[in-house]
Amino acid sequence: MDREESTKINRILSIYAELTEGRVVNKAEMAQRFGVNARSIQRDVESIRRFLEDRETKNGIRNELIYDYREKGYRLEQPQELMLTNEEVLAVCKILLDSRAFVRPEMMAMLDKLVSCSVPKKNQKMVNDLLSNEKYHYIEPHHGKRFLDRMWLAGQAIRENRVIQISYRKMKDHAQVSRRLEPLAILFSEYYFYLVGFIEDIDREEAFQNAKDPYPTIYRIDRIDELKLLPEHFKIPYADRFEEGEFRKRVQFMYGGRLQRLRFEYTGPSVEAVLDRLPTARILREEDGKYLIQAEVFGEGVEMWLRSQGEMVRDVVRKEI
Repeated sequence: MDREESTKINRILSIYAELTEGRVVNKAEMAQRFGVNARSIQRDVESIRRFLEDRETKNGIRNELIYDYREKGYRLEQPQELMLTNEEVLAVCKILLDSRAFVRPEMMAMLDKLVSCSVPKKNQKMVNDLLSNEKYHYIEPHHGKRFLDRMWLAGQAIRENRVIQISYRKMKDHAQVSRRLEPLAILFSEYYFYLVGFIEDIDREEAFQNAKDPYPTIYRIDRIDELKLLPEHFKIPYADRFEEGEFRKRVQFMYGGRLQRLRFEYTGPSVEAVLDRLPTARILREEDGKYLIQAEVFGEGVEMWLRSQGEMVRDVVRKEI
């Protein structure tokens, strides 16, 4: 490949990169940047157009190169069905902000990337304006920890059935403990991400209130100071595989413990809120605004929620399953 051909290829790739990043390509500006005439840039644009048409023929995905008369340049218009709508991006950003799951720098970077990558350039200011007040007043979690790297390693271990070693700070006395885990799932609930897994090489009689508890242990990921992937793998028979969705429905409050069936009377204004808060809940009976509700939950974490309901929840009965 001679120098002229190499220069041309680099120029075309640079123009293509500009387009894929959502920028408008102006022929005169590009000609000046690369030291060529406008006709050369026009030929480059046509080469990119033919490339996009060939890709559409092969994979059926249409990316159209159009001339924007208002912007006085070419831009890439991607198929709407492959992109989040303005409304969807706004909703996702609002949920992220309300989660308060990340320290401020991480949260702001995620929001900016979502808007930049998913919202057409002409609408980005409007979406950013709708988010600006919440971004300004955003309060990060008190732990102040960055943990995405450890969460990613945990996800890798789950996918590969790899044993991990963690250094963990306990909630009650902040003591540092070391654990070998068979990681099973990553969950999110009320500001925090959690890692679910079985502990290896531990005296269950000494460490657990219920040594025969068959269910996994739950760890807050931000309290994991160190996480290492070990070379050992673990196996779980398919019939005994961990069903994250089913577990998640029953562990609403991120406290381990035995599975129990809960029954109580509810007289509050919104039974739908109860059913949403406890996904396994079902109404056994309703009479004059009084609902008899039954649900399955793990551990004692539900006790805090029951108390928060005051007089709206009465006659609570628990039974281990």
